[in-house]
Amino acid sequence: MLPAFMPDPAPPSIPILYRPNVAAILTRESGEILIAERLNVKNAWQFPQGGVDSGEDFETALYRELEEEIGVSRDKVEILERRDGYRYAFPKGRLKYGIYGGQEQTYFRCRFLGKDSDIHLDAHEKEFGRWKWIQPADFRLSWVPKFKRPTYEAVFRDFFQVHLR
Repeated sequence: MLPAFMPDPAPPSIPILYRPNVAAILTRESGEILIAERLNVKNAWQFPQGGVDSGEDFETALYRELEEEIGVSRDKVEILERRDGYRYAFPKGRLKYGIYGGQEQTYFRCRFLGKDSDIHLDAHEKEFGRWKWIQPADFRLSWVPKFKRPTYEAVFRDFFQVHLR
């Protein structure tokens, strides 16, 4: 005789709550893009990015993050293109702010209208140790954590038709 209750062999997983996030791809006339190396993490390069605050629209968040992370003011940036729906989950069930299991990113490709001297990594709380301009095809997947690599592959394919190595 079978028991009245049979537990599921694999209980349903808890849905992930994704934190809204913006990322900036700054470009200049040469086609180069700006990337920055995480402070205290050698060879961890990425785009300036950050969370969207409660009540904040995505463009406002973009300009705030550019100012906070690299000291670039709104008047030095022209938005050229916006794409959203890029997601990644944090590894090993890690939660940010105790509730977010990942991030859903909106990427903005922007023309940088300023000069290199307008970039200030210490404008606020310093997150990056250095920055550089590179061609999109020169970006390496090994520069980002494994859990973010599918997102970066999609971003480079969608914005630049580049397949990262």
